[in-house]
Formats: sequence, structure tokens, C-alpha cells
Amino acid sequence: MASLSYHEQEVIDNTKRLRNMMKELPPFCADFFRGIEPRTSSRTRLAYAYDLKIFFEFLEKQNPALAGMKTCDIPLSILDDIQLMDIEEYMEFLKCYSTDQNEDRVNTERGIMRKISSLKSFYNYFFRRERIKTNPASLIELPKIHEKEIVRLDVDEVASFLDQVEEGENLTEKQKAYHAKTKVRDLAMMTLLLGTGLRVSECVGLNLEDVDFKNGGLRIHRKGGKEVIIYFGSEVEYALADYMEERKHITPEPGHENALFLSMQRKRINVRSVENMVKKYARLVTPLKKITPHKLRSTYGTNLYRETGDIYLVADVLGHNDVNTTKKHYAALEDERRRSARNKVQLREK
Repeated sequence: MASLSYHEQEVIDNTKRLRNMMKELPPFCADFFRGIEPRTSSRTRLAYAYDLKIFFEFLEKQNPALAGMKTCDIPLSILDDIQLMDIEEYMEFLKCYSTDQNEDRVNTERGIMRKISSLKSFYNYFFRRERIKTNPASLIELPKIHEKEIVRLDVDEVASFLDQVEEGENLTEKQKAYHAKTKVRDLAMMTLLLGTGLRVSECVGLNLEDVDFKNGGLRIHRKGGKEVIIYFGSEVEYALADYMEERKHITPEPGHENALFLSMQRKRINVRSVENMVKKYARLVTPLKKITPHKLRSTYGTNLYRETGDIYLVADVLGHNDVNTTKKHYAALEDERRRSARNKVQLREK
């Protein structure tokens, strides 16, 4: 039997997690997840499940009608009993709350918006099918989102970052011992992220057969499972080729034979490990910036837009479905380009 791709395995893992989560939700939630399955990814459905679990935990704690009732016994009719004020109280609750393990959780504006959006979708599903009579979630106003400044590496910081990955000069002695074993792999991954704008999940999901050196292309799975080819330049090619040569001499653990990037345990490297890798090297270069794999993606998008001035190309390469998403991220650069155009057209000869 052929081994599954990273994307296929992720779908299976998320499906299993969702089934376990369903045991902690009212039975009628199963209808909602079946209904949205054709048009949502497994990752999205799992996120909905986590959000709904928080909502029902809130109801159990705050709603007298549910006092002492188990989550699995909550009837669908409770959705009709909830008023707009109840959902507004839920929004207030989301700002800061304690879990059953007594852990304090805090949500940002974006976190609150996502959870309320999940609740809106949940209510809309049952209301459109006329299984409930009211839809208070449709009346709630989503919180205003204050745009954050885009954090990215400057040009000189990119060079210093890659120097640190390659040489590891400022690492601790313990880190240097580890770095000696991983620097070729680390340099390949960091160069790849900075040179293509891949999402970290797309990077760790790469298999050996996804790399095409002849055409300088990579086969990746975008969010939602769409398969596309992206292309890389000579710097990425050299770093990847060096790692691929090293990779030939590593015997992977069973089930990880096709994975391109391996951990020290000879298994497919995971997202968390790459996040920690980026943090380790970035801290040496720019300690005041919180650099993540996504910030490396933003760095690539910025550099590509500065070089080409083509926002549609940037959107396509980054895999944005809506170019307005790209414009929002690079609005400051667009303004910079507009200002630079003011003296480009000459009206009269000097």
C-alpha cells in the first residue's frame, strides 16, 4: 500500500480529532459538521469544533437553565432560548476566561471574531433548514479589527539571518553541537521559506518526489488541498541540492520514507519544530521583532512586490484566493510606489 501524503495524513488526523471532539458536544452538532463537510477543509471543521466547545462550556457555566446538565444532553431547542444579550455576554467572556484545567485564556480581537464567526455559521445552518425559529447570532456585530503593522525582516536582516543559520556563530555551546548536525537541513528550509514564500505546513508537507530540479519547481498542497507548482531560484536550488545529498545517507523511520525534511528522530519534521527553528535564529539577528515562519512569508511577499510591482503576481505566488487580501498586507508599499511615480512623467523638456 502506497504511503499517504502529508496532506492526506493531515485530513485523517483532523477527522479523528473531530470525532473525539464530537463526544464533548451536543449530538445535534453532528448534523452541522456533516452539512458543512463538502465546502470546508478538515482543519476548518476542527477549528469550529474547538470554538463550539467553548460556547457550550460558557452556557453550562452562565445559563441557569443548563445547570447540572451534561453537554451531551443539551437539546437543539436551547438555541431558540438564547437571546442577543446572551451572545454579547459570551463575547465579553471570550476576552478572558479559565478552562477546566484552571488555565487562563485570553483572546485578541481576531480570536474573538473567529469564535463569533463560527457561532454565526452554526446558527445559520440550523436557521436556514428551519430547525430553529430565531437567529440571534445574525444580529451580533463583529468586533472592529485594528490592523497590525506587518512585521518582516529587512534586506540586511535576511542576509544576517541566513548567515546565522549557516554558521551558527552566536549560538550557545549546546546549540552549536546540535547545529553541527542540522545546519544543512536548517539552511535548506530557511532559504526555501524566504525564497518562495511557502506556508510552514506546505514546507513540512514536501516529499522527495515533489522537488523538480530540472524545471526549478516544487509541487505543494495549498490550503484546502489544491495542488500547485511553484518555482524557486538558484539560491534555493543550491541549498536544497546540498540537503538532498545529505538526505540520501539518512535512513528514515518506517512511514516517513518519502518525507523531504526529517527531524533528528528521522521522522517528518513538524510545524512546531520549524517555528522553534525560526525563533532560535531570528532572536540572534533581531531580538525585538517576533519573527515566525509566517513573517518569513511576509518578507518574501514584500521583496517580490518591491522587485515586480505586480500585486496580482504576489497574490498568485503566495496562494491568496482574493487579491484584496494581498493588497491589505502590502498597502504601505503600494503608497510608496505611488509616491515614487510623481516625477516619472516629464511634461516639458528641461
